[in-house]
Amino acid sequence: MKKYAFTALVCLAATAVSAQVQPTNPPLTDTTVPQKKPVPPPPAPAPVNTSKKKDWSKVKLDPRRPQDHFMIELGYDNWVGSTDSMNISGFNHSENVYFMYAWPFKSDARLSFAAGVGLGSSNIYFAHQEVLVAAYQNVTLAFPDEEGSNHFKKYKLTTTYLEVPLELRFSLDPEHMDHSWKFAIGTKIGLMLSAYTKGKTLLNPTGQVLGNYTEKESSKQFFSTAEFTPTIRISKGVIGFFAQMHINSLIKASAGPSVFPLAGGIVISGL
Repeated sequence: MKKYAFTALVCLAATAVSAQVQPTNPPLTDTTVPQKKPVPPPPAPAPVNTSKKKDWSKVKLDPRRPQDHFMIELGYDNWVGSTDSMNISGFNHSENVYFMYAWPFKSDARLSFAAGVGLGSSNIYFAHQEVLVAAYQNVTLAFPDEEGSNHFKKYKLTTTYLEVPLELRFSLDPEHMDHSWKFAIGTKIGLMLSAYTKGKTLLNPTGQVLGNYTEKESSKQFFSTAEFTPTIRISKGVIGFFAQMHINSLIKASAGPSVFPLAGGIVISGL
């Protein structure tokens, strides 16, 4: 009996030692790192409009700054409707000088209305021909051809007017008129002051000088004394271009053909 009891004790002791020596397996855990979902980028900010539109109704212009107070026009002239009996030739030209004043619109400083007063003149040259403005016995204005006879070396008809220009203006930058683009459309209302012819140096048919003198004749009897002339001009700073044309005939309807003076050239403004 003792033998069996001893054997049983030895077995129990071995079992207990074996249980202490064997490592215990820890429970299995998932070591996989979870993948994060990609975060979408934030939406791009809306572009900021840095070019804010200027409110021209709130712009107050300095009244001391010049706004085309003086305007000078130098143009090339001709007649629309001239007939074959009119030997217009040479450099026909005009010179106009005005004093102007502009009133800007309260609703938009870029717009303005301008009015003024000044003098305008036109010089039309004729070759081998005279214009009988002072022939009081004539009913119509005569243009006798002097080809093959005595004639003046230089001969011109000059008309001068007292004019009132009226304009509607637009300036891209009215705060800096000396550098801005400027546009104007309007009309000139004029009253003829004089009409005269001037012949210089009388020649014979072969071109020899018969008399080195100047002959001048003056009369408005054949001409319309009123003038109505639409105008347009475009300028950059103080230099620009202008164009104009009479809408009423220079010669009276009862005194000859209808001719309409036309001019275009350089304008100097903003002085």
